[in-house]
Amino acid sequence: MGSLKLPPSTTVLKWLGFVSAVWVQAISGNNYTFSNYSDVLKSLMNLTQLQLNNLSVAKDVGKAFGLLAGIACDRFPTWVILLIGSLEGLLGYGAQWLVVSQRISPLPYWQMCIFLCMGGNSTTWMNTAVLVTCIRNFRKNRGPVSGILKGYVGLSTAIFTDLCTALFSDDPSSFLVMLSVVPFAVCLFAMFFLREIPPPTTAAKAAADTQEESNFFAVFNALAVIVAVYLLCFDFIKNIGTVVSQLFSVGLLILLGSPLIIPIYSFFKNCHLNSAQSDLEIQTEEPLLKEEATVAAPVKEEITEEEQRQPVIGEEHTIIQAVKTIDFWVLFISFLCGVGTGLAVMNNMGQIGLALGYADVSMFVSLISIWGFFGRILSGTLSEHFLKKLGTPRPLWNAASQILMTIGYILMAMAMPGSLYIGSVVVGICYGVRLSITVPTASELFGLKYYGLIYNILILNLPIGSFLFSGLLAGFLYDMEATPTEGGGNTCIGGHCYRIVFVVMALACGIGLVLDIWLAYRTKGLYSKLKGNKRSKKGSSNNSSLS
Repeated sequence: MGSLKLPPSTTVLKWLGFVSAVWVQAISGNNYTFSNYSDVLKSLMNLTQLQLNNLSVAKDVGKAFGLLAGIACDRFPTWVILLIGSLEGLLGYGAQWLVVSQRISPLPYWQMCIFLCMGGNSTTWMNTAVLVTCIRNFRKNRGPVSGILKGYVGLSTAIFTDLCTALFSDDPSSFLVMLSVVPFAVCLFAMFFLREIPPPTTAAKAAADTQEESNFFAVFNALAVIVAVYLLCFDFIKNIGTVVSQLFSVGLLILLGSPLIIPIYSFFKNCHLNSAQSDLEIQTEEPLLKEEATVAAPVKEEITEEEQRQPVIGEEHTIIQAVKTIDFWVLFISFLCGVGTGLAVMNNMGQIGLALGYADVSMFVSLISIWGFFGRILSGTLSEHFLKKLGTPRPLWNAASQILMTIGYILMAMAMPGSLYIGSVVVGICYGVRLSITVPTASELFGLKYYGLIYNILILNLPIGSFLFSGLLAGFLYDMEATPTEGGGNTCIGGHCYRIVFVVMALACGIGLVLDIWLAYRTKGLYSKLKGNKRSKKGSSNNSSLS
């Protein structure tokens, strides 16, 4: 057994996989970029606002089929999930590029719906592959993992938008080329490195890995913040020349490649270790999702066919068991109130900006994206810190985001000068918090065993919210206020165009606030146990290091 020497690349591969996951997330937010080219589609296809909004709904309906990715992630390796998503995105966004570039005549409306649906669904395969694999690989640091990965999803819209601005002068056709080709290329790279790594088999090794992970995640956070600030600075610089734009693009690519310093450092660190050190562990075959003792240890199963105990919150749940709980539906509906309304703003930003007198809305698209990043990455890190220190339930962070989101919608309803800037920042932050917090919350409430499918059931809120708040609410109310234009379209100018929409969405966030507070109250016992467990593990780690 001692002659079987595992290379030091096991740990290195885990971190290289995480870096490739970061890159996948940095290009998988293409679903939020619809407003960058929606006006061109509206003009080419002579659509009303309701018809255009229903196209955006079709894009979000693609996420409903993410259930397929959730089922497949437990049956196929990660690279298969990534391959499916990349090919689907190449086809979905490639077809849209053919239409926008006018290389083909506009497709029938129903066909465009299908291709937009495919583009939206492609991201669910990428996100599922990345999140499920990384949550399993870093199960003791779920908050930072979720914050970093979801943070880069938030940045991806700004990355695409700013690169297109710098290199192609905001040309919608070139933008769609990027949306179709770049994710395909990045996923092909990630297929070689992103995979599940078996957890350590000794408590001492697990404790050491957890501490190392915390240190490395701090570096990832710092690098991500630098990328966000870099993008933000570019957004506020006007009338830059071609040379500066190209230099910006090169600098951005260097910053995106900078996380590679972590696996490189890990490689040299492992090579420096004594080769006789017994970090060599022959892994035994075990389930992908070993039950964690983070909460009360489950009793040995003495289950008869007639009587099967419903697991309590914090234990492993099957899909059926999860949807039978009140907590699941409270989380589901509050998630709908937050992400559904936020998605409506993103889908309609092109028309919202035009209604308020802004000819170019790329600034607001980038603002939502960048500040969404800060919401995601800070909420993931801070929620983990306060959970370990005080046992603070994660849903409280969702409740705080609902309060701020309500304020943002009220500001945009007032349509005062500059209110769209402030509203974009607030909505971006709160939308990011909601996405980042819900990922670890679901795994803590219902376990990791069926996490891929549970996550994609929660993501159903994106198409549902898009349909309710964007397709129905915003579409109908905008068309009521708009005036017809030649060719069959319509337009609306003024603060009244979306005022009622923002008021209704503010009320929806108020409902979400009440539900989040209720869920925090219902789960406070679970998070107190999680805090105690994390402290006891830290104490045992310190004792083992002293001995």
